[in-house]
Amino acid sequence: MNKSLKRKRLLQDDDGDSKSPAGKNLTIDGGDPYPELLRPTSDECREVRDALLSLHGFPPEFASYRRLRLRTISAVDGQDTECSVKSDKEESVLDGLVKILLSQNTTEANSQRAFASLKAEFPRWEDLLVAEPKLIENAIRFGGLAPKKTVCIKNIMSRLQNERGRLCLEYLRGLSVQEVKTELSHFKGIGPKTVSCVLMFNLQHNDFPVDTHVFEIAKALGWVPKTADRNRTYVHLNRRIPDELKFDLNCLLYTHGKLCSNCKKNVAKPKAKVASSDDCPLLGFSGLV
Repeated sequence: MNKSLKRKRLLQDDDGDSKSPAGKNLTIDGGDPYPELLRPTSDECREVRDALLSLHGFPPEFASYRRLRLRTISAVDGQDTECSVKSDKEESVLDGLVKILLSQNTTEANSQRAFASLKAEFPRWEDLLVAEPKLIENAIRFGGLAPKKTVCIKNIMSRLQNERGRLCLEYLRGLSVQEVKTELSHFKGIGPKTVSCVLMFNLQHNDFPVDTHVFEIAKALGWVPKTADRNRTYVHLNRRIPDELKFDLNCLLYTHGKLCSNCKKNVAKPKAKVASSDDCPLLGFSGLV
C-alpha cells in the first residue's frame, strides 16, 4: 500500500467516516441498532472499569479533565459563556477542539508538542487566522499530517469569524448534546469521534467516544457484533453504558488498547492472547476467553 493511501485510511480509522456529517453519524434518536444485544450490562461495565483501574491506575493525561468533571458534575445549567479561560484553568472549547484534531494519528507526546508549538507561534487564534498555511504546517509538523490538519484548523477559524464574528466556541456550553453535534457538523473535517471527544472532555457531557481502541475491544468483548461499524457501536454503547461510568471506562479502554498487546487493533484474536489474565484482565470476560 502506498503512503498516501495508507495515511488516508489511518485518518478515516481515527475519526470514522469524515465525509459524513458528524451530527448524522452521532445521533442517538433513531434507536439502538442492536436492541436484542443486552451487553454490556451495568455490572460488566463496572467490573471492566475496576479491573483496568487496578491494572493501569487512572491515565494521567486525562486527570485534569476528570478533576474538572468531578467539580462540575452537579452543576446546574446556565454556565458562564465568556470566552476567557476559567479561573480554575479550564481550557477553552476551541483549544480543546484543536488539541483533539492534532492528536489524530500520532502519539500523545507528539500531539502535545504540536499544540505547544502552535500556541507559541500563534499566541492568539486571531494570529493564526491571518497566517500563511505553511507557517501553521511548520508549527504542527511534530504531529504528522500537517497539511491536512492545517486546512481543517484554518477552516474552523474562518467559519467562526465569518459566522459569529469571533474565534470562540464557548457558546457550545449552553447547547444540548444533539445541538452540539449539529453545530460542529458544519465544520468541514470534524468527524464523529472528534465531536464526541469535545462533548466528553470539554463540555462534560456523558458521551462515549469510539476510537479505534475502544471499537476493537468492544467487538472482542462481544459488546457489539463482529460486523458492527464505528457509528453503530457508538450508538449502542452510549445506550448500554451507564452515564456515571462512561468517562472513566472510556479513558481506561483507550489506554488499555494502546498498552496491551492482546487488545491492540487487529490483535485481539485467539492466537494473540497473552498467557494469563494477570497480564490482560479482559481475558476473564466473555468474548476474550
